[in-house]
Amino acid sequence: MKNKNNLGVVIIVSILLSFVCGVIGAYLVVNSMSTSNKVIKNITTSELVENSIASSVDNVYGATVAVMSYNNDNLKSTGTGFLYKKDSNKYYIMTNYHVIDGADKVKVSFNDSDEKIDATILGGEAYSDIAVLTISSKDDHLVVEIGDSESIRLGDTIFTVGNPMGIEYKGTVTKGILSGKERLVEVSLSGSVSDYYMKVLQIDAAVNPGNSGGPLCDVSGKVIGIISLKIVQDSIEGMGFAIPIEDALSYVSKIEKGEKIVRPFVGVSMIDLSDEYNLWRYRITLPDDVNDGVAVLEVSSDSPAAKAGLKKGDIIVKINDNKVSSIAEFRYELYKHEVGEKIELTIYRDNKKQKLTVTLGKSE
Repeated sequence: MKNKNNLGVVIIVSILLSFVCGVIGAYLVVNSMSTSNKVIKNITTSELVENSIASSVDNVYGATVAVMSYNNDNLKSTGTGFLYKKDSNKYYIMTNYHVIDGADKVKVSFNDSDEKIDATILGGEAYSDIAVLTISSKDDHLVVEIGDSESIRLGDTIFTVGNPMGIEYKGTVTKGILSGKERLVEVSLSGSVSDYYMKVLQIDAAVNPGNSGGPLCDVSGKVIGIISLKIVQDSIEGMGFAIPIEDALSYVSKIEKGEKIVRPFVGVSMIDLSDEYNLWRYRITLPDDVNDGVAVLEVSSDSPAAKAGLKKGDIIVKINDNKVSSIAEFRYELYKHEVGEKIELTIYRDNKKQKLTVTLGKSE
């Protein structure tokens, strides 16, 4: 009987302990969930504030314009530009050369207005893809603040303002990160072969036709580049490119003064070594173990190349110490130099390597 009573006491105590533990456990779970919810809420609010670039967009949005190019009063193309300088009642707008190329009239429109304002083409240049427009206005328009593309790091937040697909979507803001620096991208002026390389910043923000000429901005809203081109292929997404603002301004300063952007001149016509048909056609034989370079087809009389002793059939493999594997790369290395400078070409002639010094001339 005593054992049964003891057993009853043990059962009752166990039930009481289980009840107490259950109450305590439930309280801890509820309290934990409440605390967790508070933390999650606070983090979310904080992240929303940190991730918003609205105030930075305000620093550039009013200075960005849609650029409309006309030929014989027909709309030829649309792009983007931005006001980067003011002088009295004159505003200077930077855009891409390909946006206004071939236009006999250009108009611009601000994001907050449907008015189309006549703009003057101050100048531009195809290889740099930079052009400058001006407008006269007594209104007080916003002008962008220029930043520093050298200090931005991979992964830093960037954004752009532009007019993808024309003025119907003007003032579109897209955001992303800096994906690459000092990328060399092949560019074609003719639409078939690569004419030259352009050094650009790579971004993953959405860039579409109409964004060309728009500002690329850092997270504070300072302009660090000008949108120039995009790799458009079915299998590639999220690869946009911008000219570093320092490079753009070096051309802009000349255009503002009315100076023509002059490229150095050598005086040769060339083909890539991968062009087997023309190598055969012009009876050019490649040296042993030489696969990269450019072959000289013709040397202009009285040109810097002719004066240096360059001949048809020579294979150019280096400019100074930099290898050249194509015509596009040859131009990229050549355009680093100024008219009047001396460069050293490493060539092969009759299977023998030699070096020639060329004094660069002025392109016409």
